Amino acid sequence: MMDVTPDSPVVDDELVDGSSVRAGQLDAVDEQLIARLAGRAREGGLALAGEGGLLAQLTKRLVESALEGEITDHLGYDRHDAAGRDGGNSRNGHRSKTVLTEVGPVEIDVPRDRDATFEPRIVGKRKRRLSGVDELVISLSAKGLTTGEVAAHLAEVYGAEVSRQTISTITDKVIEGMAEWQNRPLDPVYPVIFIDAINVKIRDGKVANRPIYVALAVTADGHRDILGLWAGDASSGGEGAKYWLHVLTEIKNRGVNDVLMVVCDGLTGLPDAVTTTWPATITQTCVVHLLRNSFRYAGRQHFDQIAKALRPIYTAPTEAAAMERFLEFAEAWGARYPAIVRLWENAWAACSVAAV
Repeated sequence: MMDVTPDSPVVDDELVDGSSVRAGQLDAVDEQLIARLAGRAREGGLALAGEGGLLAQLTKRLVESALEGEITDHLGYDRHDAAGRDGGNSRNGHRSKTVLTEVGPVEIDVPRDRDATFEPRIVGKRKRRLSGVDELVISLSAKGLTTGEVAAHLAEVYGAEVSRQTISTITDKVIEGMAEWQNRPLDPVYPVIFIDAINVKIRDGKVANRPIYVALAVTADGHRDILGLWAGDASSGGEGAKYWLHVLTEIKNRGVNDVLMVVCDGLTGLPDAVTTTWPATITQTCVVHLLRNSFRYAGRQHFDQIAKALRPIYTAPTEAAAMERFLEFAEAWGARYPAIVRLWENAWAACSVAAV
């Protein structure tokens, strides 16, 4: 293996006190050092990535240096310092282990102490992967790759052999964290909860679109908080009252005793479930969805005119004023687009609170 250590250490006095270079930036000395290392690797025919490559060697030296710093902090004295002689706990050699990194597998020497009390943080005991690898596996899994496809990708790109079981273990940690988040305690009162759906591709035997229902609340302090996510069944054509009663009961059992208003869009059975769970809560049809549905019945050439005619309805200061504007809209557009008029008439009771 080619040694990529520079002939002599380069120290910039201004870098020592941190006064001239901000964190995350390289100065001219750093750039010269990088250029020197890259030149040596090129001359020696050393690959940039992969096992034994330049990045792997640099990662090895960086990690080992960090580990030496950790054990120095743990023992309280530097390596070869006289303070460590006959003073109780001391260094006790090294043990080799191979860790999987974002640049491939890297063999490192981990320092030990005589009392076996040293707990390294950058590469913990029994840990075989740096955090970046876990993030990579999670990212690939989120894109729909199977455990076998993730393993093949890591082997092809990074030259790292990772078993399917290891990949499952990594992704299971995310699932555990999500379950803990989904069951966390909630505030006792929320002024508004919005319930809507987004369609995402989910692999369950085969890849298919499924609705994911989101409950987004506005807290009493005015902050937004996602209360939870629930997967629906696309093949059923929509969830019913029993499904929504289960969702709302779960939210209530997590500490939500009262909700002022629940805003949704024509989700079958949801208004009845809201009334059962929180009898005094108002259920309002989302005006944005109502507007979006209105344009489905209008010709594109009339979109601007329809939007301008509907705006005085949902921005009216009172329900009576909103009804006057609606009658004007019905008179102007009812003959051409009766479906829009019926849509607003059917949703009036549920959305009229927006004008109060």
